[in-house]
Amino acid sequence: MTAPVIMPAASPPLIELVGVRRVYGEGDSEVRALDGVDLVIQRGEFVMVMGSSGSGKSTCMNLLGCLDTPSGGSYRFLGVDVGGLDRDALALLRRHYLGFVFQSFNLLPRTSAMENVELPLVYRGMGARKRHAAAAHALDLVGLANRADHTPAQLSGGQQQRVAIARALVTEPMVLFADEPTGNLDSETTHDVMRLLQTLNRDRGITIVMVTHEPELTHYASRIVTFRDGRVLSDVPGEGGR
Repeated sequence: MTAPVIMPAASPPLIELVGVRRVYGEGDSEVRALDGVDLVIQRGEFVMVMGSSGSGKSTCMNLLGCLDTPSGGSYRFLGVDVGGLDRDALALLRRHYLGFVFQSFNLLPRTSAMENVELPLVYRGMGARKRHAAAAHALDLVGLANRADHTPAQLSGGQQQRVAIARALVTEPMVLFADEPTGNLDSETTHDVMRLLQTLNRDRGITIVMVTHEPELTHYASRIVTFRDGRVLSDVPGEGGR
């Protein structure tokens, strides 16, 4: 099965949410995690999503990453109605257009950095030689070309997160979703990772959507979207704009 063919109209937004709702439970136990969210993200933006616990930011990230589906409203990716895609097409959309980085590095402990980065390409069925070259390039992008043979136990926390970022980049995604990617890192390593993400955004044009609860990181982003009670409370430019 090949990737879903996305043939957008003239320059639609990369991501567009219109009146999106996500409701869990019914009756007295109903929770409106998202309650009518409108959001547009253009190519090349670095959007930081903030909000307190329960504000809806993580639910929004899951919907954007096609890990969950809305209860109402619409989500369009490059003009394509994501709600109209079946399960297989959604999986292919995630595999070919989206990259993910999480707070937990989720690396295979007994395999090398190179092998961890190659994993998404294994699922694509890419041949070993091309897969190895692509993974080596991704590791070079994150400054770990000389750590390709190291296992996670031989790497620092910051280096492990760089491997996780390389793994997300190896498929050349249009957008990178980062959910609390610095949550397990010390302050110095946190800023190293943030500078890397900012460089990838500015120099390689990768759209980044990042959830964080750390306000001191907002100066890296070109835009800051804050959630409260399932709605967008504010949407303002960040200091990291080009």
